[in-house]
Amino acid sequence: MTNLPAEMTAIAIAEPGGPEVLRPVRRPLPEPGHGEVLIEVAAAGVNRPDVMQRQGLYPPPPGASDLPGLEVSGRVVACGPGARRYEAGAAVCALTHGGGYAEYCVAPEGQTLPVPEPLALADAAGLPETCFTVWTNLFERARLCAGERLLVHGCASGIGTTAIQIATALGARVFATAGGPDKCAACEGLGAERAIDYRSEDFVEVVKGLTEGEGVDVVLDIVGGSYLPRNLAALRPEGRLAQIAVQEASKSQIDLFALMRKRLTIVGSTLRPQSVESKARIGAALEERVWPLIEAGLFRPVIGCRLPLEQAAAAHARMEGGENVGKILLECGT
Repeated sequence: MTNLPAEMTAIAIAEPGGPEVLRPVRRPLPEPGHGEVLIEVAAAGVNRPDVMQRQGLYPPPPGASDLPGLEVSGRVVACGPGARRYEAGAAVCALTHGGGYAEYCVAPEGQTLPVPEPLALADAAGLPETCFTVWTNLFERARLCAGERLLVHGCASGIGTTAIQIATALGARVFATAGGPDKCAACEGLGAERAIDYRSEDFVEVVKGLTEGEGVDVVLDIVGGSYLPRNLAALRPEGRLAQIAVQEASKSQIDLFALMRKRLTIVGSTLRPQSVESKARIGAALEERVWPLIEAGLFRPVIGCRLPLEQAAAAHARMEGGENVGKILLECGT
């Protein structure tokens, strides 16, 4: 790693707590291990798991950086043993094990993808976490197909804006929920056939009305809790529920006979604990199926807010306040 600084600015979690525990620190540059690349970070995406880690509820896996940050974009500046795909200077975005809130970050080569044209380098930081999550849960686990109906909850989030665009581009009919008319309008602008304001409308009734009483084929849910039985009610026979977060609660009660009568399937997953090999496989699928959608102008990450790296605390406060549509980015060198 010749001609690179010995230290970098990073954002550390001083102790579990509110956004104010995120503080700039100086750290040694990380060194890429076997099959890893070192990236000079242009921007890092801010995600709900970062908030949970800051609160002490989502510790990093063994061997991962203690710094928050699960996705970055930037340029490759060094390669570890066995990493051969990228040369120095290559523009990439990457799903990381942690450490993204920093001027430099390491990532497995298989989780590192080229920045698709014509996307700006910093904006590509809004791709990895949401694309990996949406692809594996909607299209691999829940088997969403062209012509099917999808209901996306939290459609103004990074996950939601990504799911709406990819599903629409691949031929699904998309319905969505969000809080407030402005967020609903934004989601319809991205391709949702109907955005439902959960503050004033019952999404089960609306979906049934839009589908002649049948319901949808797939639900993508980030809420959990009281949404579980309502999600099952919104599904048509043979429908699938993909559970990817539990912002309300992780426990709920359902009528199992309703599940059995309609022959429903519930799937769920978390991304961070999966193996490097598993995530590399998802990355290859994204490069084959989703990157061409970006290049064709059919999908782009929605960037709702950009802040300097040192303002990570403000970024977390904004996320927890529910103010944003799309992704929040922390940019280096701004």
